Amino acid sequence: MKRGTAFAFAAYGLWGFFPIYFKALHGVPALQIMTHRVVWSFVVLAALLLLRREYLAFKASLKPRTVLIYLAAGVLLAVNWLVYVWAVNAGFVLESSLGYFINPLVSVLLGVIFFRERLRPMQWAPIGLAAAAVVYLALSYGSLPWIALSLAFSFGFYGLMKKIAPLSSLHGLSLETAVLFLPALGYLLFAEFNGSGAFMHAGAAPTLFMAFSGLVTVIPLLLFSSAARMVPLSTLGIIQYVAPTLQFLIGVLVFHEPFPRARAVGFVLIWSALAIYATDSLWRNRLRK
Repeated sequence: MKRGTAFAFAAYGLWGFFPIYFKALHGVPALQIMTHRVVWSFVVLAALLLLRREYLAFKASLKPRTVLIYLAAGVLLAVNWLVYVWAVNAGFVLESSLGYFINPLVSVLLGVIFFRERLRPMQWAPIGLAAAAVVYLALSYGSLPWIALSLAFSFGFYGLMKKIAPLSSLHGLSLETAVLFLPALGYLLFAEFNGSGAFMHAGAAPTLFMAFSGLVTVIPLLLFSSAARMVPLSTLGIIQYVAPTLQFLIGVLVFHEPFPRARAVGFVLIWSALAIYATDSLWRNRLRK
């Protein structure tokens, strides 16, 4: 249990510091960063499959329906990565953190819509409060917080696909990156040949950051997969707020992004919704025990 909790904190802590890592690549187009992330993640995962001698088992699992499920999951993950990297480098770390604060509530809503899960009144309340926060932010700024909503819904639908996906975490992530590997590599080669490629041209540090983006992506995912097997979901549900909290603090304290009153009210509404949701979940868990 203690080991699993440590793995969970390590995974969400690493995700929380992602803005600093990807901000170091601010001179590289977001699409190139995302495709490098896909390519190098696949390389790392393929090496892991070979080291663990699971390549044949992985190959045997490649049924047409399975490939289609993971193709959809891979596309959703790529969209999430692309929006996140663009947001960080465009100075929207706070709004991206808002997306990951909203994400758990989006996942609950998707469970109701697609799996006909029944919610208690105390579970509907935070969803309504989160919706009110989005409406308030949209009215305050004159537009929807599309970055936050894109991140929340892309990752929410990604989780939905993973719920019906049949493979283990390692095999599943390997397949997700495998189906995107050739398009991503093709785009990077195209960028290289037309002179817009950043790899090996943007300096030593950005090149290393791009090359290590696969390792940086895979490590927290594997830590999370290990934690998920050892830690109760109620505990994991609370720890998950470490990542957006760190991102929020980095946005305010490190990158000095503006935090006017309107944005503060929106965040307070979301935090209140999460507090209600977490309290209800913990209370119900104690009643079951």
